[in-house]
Amino acid sequence: MLPKRHRLTRPEDFTAVFRGGAARSVTRTRRAGTPLLVVHRADRSHRGSGPARVGFVVSKAVGNSVVRHRVTRQLRHLVAARTDQFPGGTDLVVRATPAAAGASSQALGAALDDAVARALR
Repeated sequence: MLPKRHRLTRPEDFTAVFRGGAARSVTRTRRAGTPLLVVHRADRSHRGSGPARVGFVVSKAVGNSVVRHRVTRQLRHLVAARTDQFPGGTDLVVRATPAAAGASSQALGAALDDAVARALR
């Protein structure tokens, strides 16, 4: 399970990451994608303020609720193992594409590593 301090929970936080500074606390945004995932990144204005936070978006285009929740659980597990690699003061939103529905955990992990590395550049 992803600890609460590493989770994005408020809709305003998701909006700030997607829209690139809708909240005044966001200074820089970036997006990187793979065929399975898109990772959106936003830096909070006080770079070292708190740990990195991560949110997940898995839309109905991915599949029915069983498939969406399975993909979300896989992503949450993969991100929980990598939270120490993310710089503090960074918000990430991991958005699954419809192709993620049929992907294995290994494929999702490789796609996550690639997209996060490019988003954090």
